[in-house]
Amino acid sequence: MTMDGHAQRNALTAAEQAIRALSGADPAKARANAAKAAELDQVGVFAALPDAVGRAAGDLETSGTVGEAAWRAVEDAVGPGPLMFLVEEVRRG
Repeated sequence: MTMDGHAQRNALTAAEQAIRALSGADPAKARANAAKAAELDQVGVFAALPDAVGRAAGDLETSGTVGEAAWRAVEDAVGPGPLMFLVEEVRRG
């Protein structure tokens, strides 16, 4: 497989948008962007993101907020690095 840096960058952007959508209380947008991130991802970095974001989006739909366990799942899905900092920033509001 040939790496496409543009596609991988778009995957990162979609992952960022998914995380931001959780803070904006937009579960549908969060799910769609997480799925897009996983689809565009060429190295498997975002493979766990759709499930984790889906869990967080489910929390939003049922309680209006993302629970601690769901945030931890999102953190685990993004791993260490810039997206972890974004998750922390979004959680703080």
